[in-house]
Amino acid sequence: MISTRAWADAQRLWDFQLMHQEPRTCDVAVGLGSHDLGVADTTAALFHDGLVPLIVFTGATSPTTRSKMPRGEAEHYRERAIELGVPASSILVESRARNTGQNITFTRDLLDSHGVEVKSVLLVSKPYEERRANATARKLWPGVDVVSASTPMTFTEYVDSIQDAHLVIDMLVGAQQRLLIYPREGFMVEVNVPEDVTAAYERLSAEGFTSRLIRASTD
Repeated sequence: MISTRAWADAQRLWDFQLMHQEPRTCDVAVGLGSHDLGVADTTAALFHDGLVPLIVFTGATSPTTRSKMPRGEAEHYRERAIELGVPASSILVESRARNTGQNITFTRDLLDSHGVEVKSVLLVSKPYEERRANATARKLWPGVDVVSASTPMTFTEYVDSIQDAHLVIDMLVGAQQRLLIYPREGFMVEVNVPEDVTAAYERLSAEGFTSRLIRASTD
């Protein structure tokens, strides 16, 4: 049973993780690989809205996507976008990245190798990873204007889509932890975290929503 306070704390983390930015015209959209094909759907929709002329899907596989996406996350995203009417010629695939830092670095290098000048990026991720992805891109792709986007949905709608509330809260807590510890590792820019968000994160951690935390021994 998830307590009322835990739900409220999870909602607080969800609201903070979203950047609340309005999608706008950019040089390229970058869809970050994961288990969630909704990222591909949203990236395709932004393309059809005329916001970008080019898409890069980035991602290899992980233990959670290997069976579901055996050809790699980016490749499955590409196939999904083509099903949704995006021309294959408007999609590049980066199939080696296994974390967000590599997503950004390898995509940057891929676009450079294709001679694509990038001044602005529409960065598409899962909703609860908007802020972390944004902070990572601003660290590893300096000089580029980063606009964050994800599938428009509420916290409750996302829980319903995953059908595992405890796992979703675990993922929110894990995303929040990375915002706190990754800047000192040089993986992302420093993020100003309000005290009430940190308090919510600490309460949820104490209540056992810890399966996605990075342990001290592996920091």
